[in-house]
Amino acid sequence: MQLVVLACLAAFAAAAPQQFTGKPEYRQIAILRDEREDRGDGNFRYEFETENGIHVNAVGTPGEKGQSNIEGFYRFPLDDGSIAEVRYIADEFGYRPESPLIPTPHPLPAHAVEQIRLAEELRRQGVEWDQFGFRINRK
Repeated sequence: MQLVVLACLAAFAAAAPQQFTGKPEYRQIAILRDEREDRGDGNFRYEFETENGIHVNAVGTPGEKGQSNIEGFYRFPLDDGSIAEVRYIADEFGYRPESPLIPTPHPLPAHAVEQIRLAEELRRQGVEWDQFGFRINRK
């Protein structure tokens, strides 16, 4: 019995993962291109590209409400070797990315679309509901 226990302990020790130091391995990545321009009036652009496939591009202009409006994209390699790309606009309406990688909701079923249309029509007619969803009868 002791021999079986000893054999199990030896098997567990042999199957244990190798020592992990907790530090990821880093290697330096060369910057292939780094271009930046700032005109000082709120207009700017930058672009950089690295040897491992990362590519970032952005153009900024001053917005009407004091914000920076930025339009650009970024690309990076995925583990399967393909390249991910995200195009975006950031302005007074928020950050709006576009990419096939971003999940999109399924379309609403026809009965839900009809219920929304009906609710909008009733609102146009002046119908109101309370916080519990019950119709308020106003005379």
